[in-house]
Amino acid sequence: MKTFEELRIVFFGTPDFAVASLKAVIEAGGNVVAVVTAPDKPAGRGQHLQASAVKQYAVAQGVPVLQPEKMKSPEFLEELRNLKADLQIVVAFRMMPEVVWNMPPMGTINVHGSLLPQYRGAAPINRAIMNGETETGVTTFKLKHEIDTGDILLQTKVPILPEDNAGSMHDKLMVAGAELLVVTVKGLAEGTLEEIPQAAITTSELRHAPKLFKEDMAIDWTSSCHEINNFVRGLSPYPTAFTHLGEKTMRVYAVRIEPGETLKSPGTYETDHSTYLSFAAKDGRVYILDLQLEGKKRMPVGDFLRGFRG
Repeated sequence: MKTFEELRIVFFGTPDFAVASLKAVIEAGGNVVAVVTAPDKPAGRGQHLQASAVKQYAVAQGVPVLQPEKMKSPEFLEELRNLKADLQIVVAFRMMPEVVWNMPPMGTINVHGSLLPQYRGAAPINRAIMNGETETGVTTFKLKHEIDTGDILLQTKVPILPEDNAGSMHDKLMVAGAELLVVTVKGLAEGTLEEIPQAAITTSELRHAPKLFKEDMAIDWTSSCHEINNFVRGLSPYPTAFTHLGEKTMRVYAVRIEPGETLKSPGTYETDHSTYLSFAAKDGRVYILDLQLEGKKRMPVGDFLRGFRG
């Protein structure tokens, strides 16, 4: 059996969330023989090709980078086999075919931003906050056919504080996931980890985290104040909850709620044109604190109201 430092590891990932895990493995002494990431994409006004965050870090560390357009292409599969990986790690990457994740003798492990089996899917951080959860976490598990259903290796719980939003939880889970990944790989090298089937974990209600689409981000003013606050937090700063102010779309990044009786129809807004903009909810008022009106920059509500004539 090889030690942690001797294991040949291929790392799959693309965004910043994955960089933290890659960095943690390398700095702990892990032998990352290659990184697989998305092809460079046009970005910015000039539409210049932009390398992924993972590629930028890997290049800086002198780690070889593979960027396949298609995961099943014979050329890529041959390159991957030639790396003779003992273990593959995938963090924030696209769906992988079985011929890829089943290639190394020790399999492929994933870091997921929830306490599996809860919140399987593409948007676990957003959905947990939107549903009003007060706790989430990260899970390392072995990949298998169905998405996010593989045997669990390790988990770490992370509280969701009232002031947290999707952005702050992303950063917390990014750090927690990186730390848990190193412990997991070392445990696999030592043979000390027990794989736990997700079916063996009892739960009263299974909640899912499907990908978010635009229609999922519209604020429903017939909801309660607390539900709307959780909804906004769960989508801030990205992909962002929205509503309409007159004829224009308004992105909402932060709110303050005032539960209580309201005589206005849900969705009706009020403003003094200097300090507040509020909307009626089912059981009170929701005060907008941070927003971006269509065609304008993001700004605090006070700055916005100085130029608002609605």
